[in-house]
Amino acid sequence: MSDDIDVVWISSSHVLQRFDQPLLQYISQYMNVDQWEYHYHKDEGSSIDEAVDLIYEFLAHYSHPIHLAGHGAGGAIALTFARRYPQKVRSLVLLAVASQPANTWHIHYYLQRKIFTMSREQVLASCVRNLFGEQPHNTTKKLMAILSKDLEQSPLFHSLFKLIELPEGGVNMPIIVCGSKNDPIVNSAALKGWLKGFKSKDNLWECPNGHHFFHYFYPQQVCEQMLSFWRPDHLQSMLTSQLISQNLTN
Repeated sequence: MSDDIDVVWISSSHVLQRFDQPLLQYISQYMNVDQWEYHYHKDEGSSIDEAVDLIYEFLAHYSHPIHLAGHGAGGAIALTFARRYPQKVRSLVLLAVASQPANTWHIHYYLQRKIFTMSREQVLASCVRNLFGEQPHNTTKKLMAILSKDLEQSPLFHSLFKLIELPEGGVNMPIIVCGSKNDPIVNSAALKGWLKGFKSKDNLWECPNGHHFFHYFYPQQVCEQMLSFWRPDHLQSMLTSQLISQNLTN
């Protein structure tokens, strides 16, 4: 495990991780990025606490605090970890995370199943439209299969019988919360709920389009916002490292 890693991206499930790749490719041109991915095992328990414990084991190899980032349920996991182990986190980047962090797309799926007389397939098709916008029929079918797997793998463990909640509020370290103006899952009101807990260095940004997975459709714009948020801290860290190096060689 290398000590030159700047950013660790938290992914809540293997099947959704593919939608993070365009953004991570952009970020990796400027920062050293590592990825942590939650792996669901049918024979083991699944919970956000277990995910947080596994991240702690993963980050134990790092001797310095890192920038932590995640989308949706991955962001909710990153937030929970940052609150529990603030000494391990330099800053936090949350994409499509509501001010009630547990309000992920999974809740919208289960609420539709409860309220409407719709089949699982009909609700999944509706979720595809909400998460990605209108898509061709074949693409919709593939996305439905991906979302179906994510329902099984998510460590948040919502169900038809119980919808969990997580603590609201901010964190000690600097935070940026990003969303999309046309995301019906985490809308502007859900994003702006974060503002009441913001500190002077915290920021909120909304992408004009892109629905829930705006970072997949507009990776460059999202990357620019993240780099702008990180830049002051990153430059200071680089200057400090250079000064230490110079002192050692003198």
